[in-house]
Amino acid sequence: MKITALRATPVRIPRPTAFTSSLGTHAATENAVIEIETDSGLVGIGESSSIWDRMGVGCADDINGLLAGLLVGRDAARIRELTDLMDAHLDRAQPAKAGIEMALWDLLGKSVDAPVYQLLGGAVRDKVELSRSLSMGTVEQVMEQAKRLVGEGYRTLKMKVGRDPASDAANLESLRSRYPELKLRVDANMGWRNPKEAVRHIHDLEAFGIEMVEQPLHGSDLEGLRFVREHVEVPIMADESVWTPSDAMACVRAGAVDVFNVYVAEAGGIGPAARIFGIADAARLTCIIGSMPEFGIGTSAQAHLAFAMPNIGYGSDVNGFVYHQDDVVDHSLRIEDGHLLPPTGPGLGVQLDAERLARYRMD
Repeated sequence: MKITALRATPVRIPRPTAFTSSLGTHAATENAVIEIETDSGLVGIGESSSIWDRMGVGCADDINGLLAGLLVGRDAARIRELTDLMDAHLDRAQPAKAGIEMALWDLLGKSVDAPVYQLLGGAVRDKVELSRSLSMGTVEQVMEQAKRLVGEGYRTLKMKVGRDPASDAANLESLRSRYPELKLRVDANMGWRNPKEAVRHIHDLEAFGIEMVEQPLHGSDLEGLRFVREHVEVPIMADESVWTPSDAMACVRAGAVDVFNVYVAEAGGIGPAARIFGIADAARLTCIIGSMPEFGIGTSAQAHLAFAMPNIGYGSDVNGFVYHQDDVVDHSLRIEDGHLLPPTGPGLGVQLDAERLARYRMD
C-alpha cells in the first residue's frame, strides 16, 4: 500500500460563540485536513489541530512541502517507521506530524476493515465519560453555560482560571452552590507566575471542592510544578508540560504531576499518545484526553485512543467537534448523557465532505 499523494488543506470553522481562557479569545478554529492517497485506491484522512503557533496554514505548509516529499512512495502500513522518519527530519511540529500519522491509521483500519481502536488492542470500556470547558466570563455567563451543559448530561465541567482571582472564586462559588454534586476542575493554562502564587490561589479554590488543577505554571517549570504538588491537596494535571513521550518521562522523573492530559495532536499522533499512556501506567499515574478543540477527524482519532487505553481516570474532552458551527466530515461519534459511545466503521470511521472542505478552506 504505497503512498501516491499527500496533501493538506488549511481550514477555518467559526465557533458558535467566542471562547476565552488565559491564552486569549478564539472565535474560530484553524486546523488542517490531510488526505493520503495510495496505490490500493484507499484514501486516509487526518487532521492537524493546534491553538498554538502552528495553525492550519503553518501545518499545511509543513505537510505539503517537506513531509509530502519525504513520504510519497513509501509503504503506508509502516506507521512507526514513517513516524520516526518524520521526527528525524522535522523537530517538534507535532500537530502536522499527528495529522499524517492518524491518516495512516485510518488507511490501515480501512485496509483490514477494522476500527482503529481494535488495532490498538480492542476496547476496554463501553463508553467514555466526558467533560466540558466553560469559557471565562461573568457569573451570569458562566452559570448560563453550566445550565445548558448539565441539561445535556455532563457531570464534569472545567473552568478556566488564572486572570482574575476574585472572578474565579465568584464563579466557582456560584457553580458549587447551584450544583453541589457536579465534578469541577480548573485550568490555569500556565496563568500563574510562580509556584508560591499558584499555591496561594489553589488553596483559595480548594474550598469549592475542585477535582484537580490543570497546568498552574509554565510548561517548562517542572520543579515549580513539583513544589505546587507538594503543597496542595488536590491533584495537579500536566497539559503543556506533556506533549511528547519524552516530556512524560521528564514529568515522571521530576515527580511534577499526578495526571497527564494527553492530546493526539500534541503527542505527534495516535501511537506517540498511546506511548504516553504507557509511561503513565508504569508510573502509576492516570490520564485524561484533552481537546484543542479538534474538528470531527481529530476528535475521532482521540475517541479511538480513549476506548483502547485502560488508565483514563477522569472525564475526558473527547468532544472537540461540538465547539464548532459545522464540520468537514460526516462521522459516527455519538454523545449520550455526557458520555461518548464507541465510533463505528473501519479506520477512524469518518468520511470527508468535499463540499464543506471547499467551503471552509483558507486561501
